[in-house]
Amino acid sequence: MASEQKKPGTNQIQSHHEPADFGDRIAFGFVRGLRFVADRFFAKRYGHRAVVLETVAAVPGMVGGLLQHLKALRHIRDDEGWIRELLDEAENERMHLMTFIQIAQPTAFERFIVMTTQAVFYNFYFFLYLFAPKVAHRVVGYFEEEAVTSYTQYLDEIDTGGHENVPAPQIAIDYWNLAADARLRDVILVVREDEAGHRDRNHHFADALKRGDPPMKAPDSQAAE
Repeated sequence: MASEQKKPGTNQIQSHHEPADFGDRIAFGFVRGLRFVADRFFAKRYGHRAVVLETVAAVPGMVGGLLQHLKALRHIRDDEGWIRELLDEAENERMHLMTFIQIAQPTAFERFIVMTTQAVFYNFYFFLYLFAPKVAHRVVGYFEEEAVTSYTQYLDEIDTGGHENVPAPQIAIDYWNLAADARLRDVILVVREDEAGHRDRNHHFADALKRGDPPMKAPDSQAAE
């Protein structure tokens, strides 16, 4: 069962899917472990955290789309929109990464971490999705829950003066059709809304697989205001 609570000081709804079985608990524990490492390594350097976070977040949609594509070919059936949904998610996360690279300007060491993280996570997630797609989608759902939390904390840092509200990079203005004078805060708001949508869709996919339903496109999700 999903529980929701409104975080003080923001209109963003924080949604959490309570682990319901062993697979959910494994997924939740894995993501919480990643969160612990990220908190120790990046602390409040949210821009740099976002670069690594989005490097990981851009992998699942592409892997899931690939494997769902091959499955649809093997079974000679229509995917009912699932492949496009996953590939769109991957593209959206890639644009998040391109945006925050311009904002954070990662160091050579952090770029090395990005490459290493991507190599390790891609192979891990490929085999996870191959053998346990429900758990794989649940991992992404929990990962996106943490992303929403991180971006909310990023907003709080800006609002309290802990981080400068710099101008939005042009790539973000073009991609999200933001105002020409948009700032970093505007970018984080739209990115957080994207992440909330990915969170809800991946939990939906995990629930569909648990019920044994055929692939279907999740209903559009909107972050509550």
